[in-house]
Amino acid sequence: MPREKSINILSSFNKVKNKIFKSAFVLFLPLLLTACQPSGSTPDQRWQHAVEGAYAADISNDGRLSVVSSIHHGISLWDLEQNALKYTWFQQQDSADNLVLAADISDNNSHVLTASSSNFALWNINTGQAQGYWQVRESRIRDIALSNNGSHILIGKGNGAVVHVTLANGRRLEFLGHQERINSVDMLPNGRIAISGSNDFVAYVWDTRSGQVIYRFNHPSRVTKVALDPRGRYAFTADSKKAAYVWDLKTGERLGNLKYTNRQEVFSSVQFSEDGKRLLTGAPSRKVSLWDIATGKRLESWRVTPREDIRPAGAVVYSVAFRDNKHILTESSSGYAELWPITQ
Repeated sequence: MPREKSINILSSFNKVKNKIFKSAFVLFLPLLLTACQPSGSTPDQRWQHAVEGAYAADISNDGRLSVVSSIHHGISLWDLEQNALKYTWFQQQDSADNLVLAADISDNNSHVLTASSSNFALWNINTGQAQGYWQVRESRIRDIALSNNGSHILIGKGNGAVVHVTLANGRRLEFLGHQERINSVDMLPNGRIAISGSNDFVAYVWDTRSGQVIYRFNHPSRVTKVALDPRGRYAFTADSKKAAYVWDLKTGERLGNLKYTNRQEVFSSVQFSEDGKRLLTGAPSRKVSLWDIATGKRLESWRVTPREDIRPAGAVVYSVAFRDNKHILTESSSGYAELWPITQ
């Protein structure tokens, strides 16, 4: 059953210790070590957004903006059309370090949500100002999502709870359907419908006003990535072994699955095309793939650029987006934004 509470907005954070960053780095390291070797893909354009690599990044759904978290540059918001830096923010007010490990840009490009493992902040893109800072006390933040106009915030936590916050009235609803830690969350632009995936092998689609489950999607292993089509047509769920599904969000029926021959594929980012025919995915292995939703076939793939000073060469693809029908954009842990041609 959902549980409502009032939320307290804090004006400052407690200092986050360095061990948080260390544990996050260790989490990504095994993924990098097992990454596939470079395929020699060359982007049409490449821009460096973080000199010594990034810890989180998100590209807006329209491909116009990206937000990047790095240790030296704080939180950087970029205009991708001009490759121009719009703002630099620092979430940790009492520390020179920046440990933001998750970021999300609202579908209408009005706000940015950023989070470390213990706190999160909301930024106004129009003014460049922070609209609030919050601290999570009970469990670490695992993933976040943001609605249009910064009206609703979704927080997935390590204790299995998912918290939905309505900022206008401070309403806090806790979804308690999962039995184990949350790995991934997403929300429709209006904030009304959420999806969450957990180590309990289940992804739930649920109503954020009532907390009631709309659909339950079962998997054979822990659910590592979930996503909703911003237009409300599809849901995507993927697990840690070999199951990645596309679901009809209106009926709950499974439309198909991504077909790949590897022993397993893990996804770190997902984006649906505007026409609803294709799906774009990024992976911790540098791999970016374009899929046909109707058939589940991989149409094309690329490898993002790794950092030159990291051996073996690796990069986590944090975010993917369609720029237009002929190009895609990526942001990765190497600190590069890259523009790739679509040939299929």
